[in-house]
Amino acid sequence: MPDETMTDLFNQENTPLADRMRPRTLEEFIGQGHIVGPGRLLRRAIEADRLTSSIFFGPPGCGKTTLASIIARATKASFVQLNAVTSGVADVREVLKAAQERLSLYGQATYLLLDECHRWSKAQSDSILPAIERGTIRFIGSTTENPMVAMTPAIVSRCRVFQFQPLKEEDVMLAMRRALTDRERGYGSLNVQAEEKALRHIARIAGGDTRAALGAIELAVLTTSADEDGVIRITMAVAEESIQKPVIRCDESLYYDMLSAFCKSLRGSDSNAALAWYARLTYAGVEPRMIVRRIIAHASEDVGLANPIAMLQAAAAAQDLETVGMPEARLPIAQAIIAVCESPKSNSVSAAVDAAMADAEKGGYGSVPVHLRDTHYSGHQRIGSGDGYKYPHDFPGHWVRQQYMPEELKGRVYYRPSEMGHEATILKNHQVREERKP
Repeated sequence: MPDETMTDLFNQENTPLADRMRPRTLEEFIGQGHIVGPGRLLRRAIEADRLTSSIFFGPPGCGKTTLASIIARATKASFVQLNAVTSGVADVREVLKAAQERLSLYGQATYLLLDECHRWSKAQSDSILPAIERGTIRFIGSTTENPMVAMTPAIVSRCRVFQFQPLKEEDVMLAMRRALTDRERGYGSLNVQAEEKALRHIARIAGGDTRAALGAIELAVLTTSADEDGVIRITMAVAEESIQKPVIRCDESLYYDMLSAFCKSLRGSDSNAALAWYARLTYAGVEPRMIVRRIIAHASEDVGLANPIAMLQAAAAAQDLETVGMPEARLPIAQAIIAVCESPKSNSVSAAVDAAMADAEKGGYGSVPVHLRDTHYSGHQRIGSGDGYKYPHDFPGHWVRQQYMPEELKGRVYYRPSEMGHEATILKNHQVREERKP
């Protein structure tokens, strides 16, 4: 016959362990001490039941929805929960109507928790703005994406944004230990013994996501048979089977953050960091052409003529990607990354073209100087085009001093070579030319 205790656990409200173990009070809440620690603003607001409209922003499994449920238990206000994926304007109107009635008849406020709030359209967001402003509802939005990017400014400006951080490894360990010892909601009624290194492995792979860690514990306990001593042993082997390798979420906000970190590592000459971000972007499924485009851009923007070979490496990586594809192209791409990182740095090319473009945008263009005008047509002599032009190859060093700049920009300097790498030679050539007599 099956073990009755195990059967009860299987049938315990058919609720996943992560939901059963959700903290019920601020004292049970794990992590986020920077916003809910003793004396912190959010904690004081919850304890005083005076929390105003807020947005909880952070990665999955870090406690956003859990904290909202704690608020629901602690408040004297009514608490309504919607999901932005399944709720429309009609649902919101219903909530707002009921909230207005509660406020008018009983003086009771209403909290509206909206999960995945970044998924709402502008029209949906606008539908609750008047209610937030009048105080008919206290809005709590929960999102994994940066609200400054993914949500309408009108909503964000009316809310206090609280950023949640990924839980630390020790926080995840604490959550797992609670689940293994809690007799009411966890596996305390079973004889479960988990190796420290097994729990540590799950916590590390979970990457700050308690939901993933508790899911692995649940799978480990419910699929591991007790030994002859009646002990369910969670070994390293069981742990490795119970939690899959981490999946890097790559929403729009995180994508741009990782791409920014990659680009700044290229500019900062840190090959190791650039390769780490490249690997994460690749593992997350980012289109490799996007990565290569950034390498090419930085080969000019941050290296330029300090090492012209870096651009050749970047262009070769782009060609190799088209020719052989992935995964083989990961090697020339990595080679180009290292080439850009290890090159001497100069932003003189970028600064030069930006300054030239800025002048072009100002307008006020004059005519092209006569000696620089086109001579590739019959009869140019009759209107003087090209008169006075000096052909550089007819002079020593294949260079002669003459005005090439538009008259209105005479004397303007855009390109200022640095003293880095190959540009040191260019700088020396400039200085030699300046010393030559007209």
